[in-house]
Amino acid sequence: MKTKVLLLMGVSGSGKSTVGALLAGRLKWPYADADSFHPAANVAKMAAGHPLNDGDRVPWLLAIRAWIDERVTKGESGVVSCSALKRRYRDLLRRPEVTFVYLRGSPTQIEERLVARQGHFFKPGMLDSQFAALQEPSADEHVITVPIGGTPAEIVDLITAATDVEP
Repeated sequence: MKTKVLLLMGVSGSGKSTVGALLAGRLKWPYADADSFHPAANVAKMAAGHPLNDGDRVPWLLAIRAWIDERVTKGESGVVSCSALKRRYRDLLRRPEVTFVYLRGSPTQIEERLVARQGHFFKPGMLDSQFAALQEPSADEHVITVPIGGTPAEIVDLITAATDVEP
């Protein structure tokens, strides 16, 4: 079965939104940014510098899952970003039609990106909580891991080369 949905995962600042939008554009697939699924209370909490807890993430993850399920039900492809830091989050989003793409970077790489990023509600000081929560995917999850060292276009090239997707 061909992949219908690519889910880009990783900590905040790993490039999920940038790479996701570029990848979707190249494939001519719809793109959904995980940030757009957050309830207003989550955005306000993060904007105030407070990390989310598991309870905060449940409605967010369910909204992303609904978007994925809609694509699959309609037989449509798509690209969606979601930090999916913990295995249980990935298990909630996992479908046979979904391929997870882990955008992996070091804390130093990510921090540099977050400091340079302007106008985003996620504060660089919350990065430690992201890495503390991160459960890197294990081999049995069949996740494609892509290093974030290259340009967004180079990362998209790596993703398309490693998956069975085409426009």
